[in-house]
Amino acid sequence: MAAPVIGSRRYTVAAFLIAFAVCAVDAASKALAVADLNPQRSVTLLGGLITLHLYRNPGAAFGIGPSYTVIYALIEAAVLAAILRLSRRLRSWPWAIALGLLLGGAAGNLADRLFRSPGPLRGFVIDWVKLPYFPPTFNLADSAITIGAAVIVLASVRGWRLDGDNPRPDPAIQQAAPGRDTPPLNP
Repeated sequence: MAAPVIGSRRYTVAAFLIAFAVCAVDAASKALAVADLNPQRSVTLLGGLITLHLYRNPGAAFGIGPSYTVIYALIEAAVLAAILRLSRRLRSWPWAIALGLLLGGAAGNLADRLFRSPGPLRGFVIDWVKLPYFPPTFNLADSAITIGAAVIVLASVRGWRLDGDNPRPDPAIQQAAPGRDTPPLNP
């Protein structure tokens, strides 16, 4: 019975290390943005490919619903709790990466909601990256959440499950070594 728990620990540890790295890099980037960027003046890089612009976001993604900051903070806390609960069943690298990115991104934005002005559960999230054909300003935590969600979609489409089971057998493996339930290739 101990073997499955020990086997799943490496995935859980990897997810937590990814989450810690995302949260740390996000916090450092936001500290630099607050210290070095002026909200009234943007910095254009790479010929306009990236614009650095400090924005204190009271709302959710893309500034939606600025008057619901407390609700967003509570939702982020619930997401963190759900990811922590799911992490006990992790036995899949794609899911470990995805949940680590989601956990780190959600923790980074929740930290802003808890510790930034105007106060606990009402704090504004620091956004500072802007792309030319993507109007909203975002941060590294938002990027991690987006990439994590994309990995979950990919894992779901490919049939990679959280627990490591693959419900869809690989046809190449079946052809190479047919089992008792598989009919022969040339009858």
